[in-house]
Amino acid sequence: MKFSTREDIEAPVEGVFDMLCDFEGFERSAMRRGAEVQRVDRLPKPGVGMMWDVVFSMRGKMRKLQLEMSRFDRPQEMLLTYRSAGLEGTFHIELMALSRTRTRVAISLDIVPLNLSARLLVQSLKLAKTSLTKRFKLRVAEYAKTMEERYKRSA
Repeated sequence: MKFSTREDIEAPVEGVFDMLCDFEGFERSAMRRGAEVQRVDRLPKPGVGMMWDVVFSMRGKMRKLQLEMSRFDRPQEMLLTYRSAGLEGTFHIELMALSRTRTRVAISLDIVPLNLSARLLVQSLKLAKTSLTKRFKLRVAEYAKTMEERYKRSA
């Protein structure tokens, strides 16, 4: 199952990529929402090999997942892979400079079930795909707007 969207941001591609590399900010945001996030690598700067252990509640059940940076191509692309007890997949972020001050961000989330209970979970998600896609696109659009505002304040 796949969710994808794209947004245009009034900021240069390097600035957008740098904002997307605020991993500590993402960790804090996830913790504010009730997740437990722990970085398990010791890399001094962002790159391939970064890893996190994440525990969160979804549909009334605690889920554990390991997230790893699989591709880190500054300033065009990041690919995070994740694996949990019954699911695996990717979170792909691709940036394209439309001009010196405008960037297109394409984001996709791919979910692959590995066992029967995960298939049932994904099947229930497919039944709600329209509303989930709408929420996914709305969240990405809100974050893109936040990045635009952050860039304007810092410029």
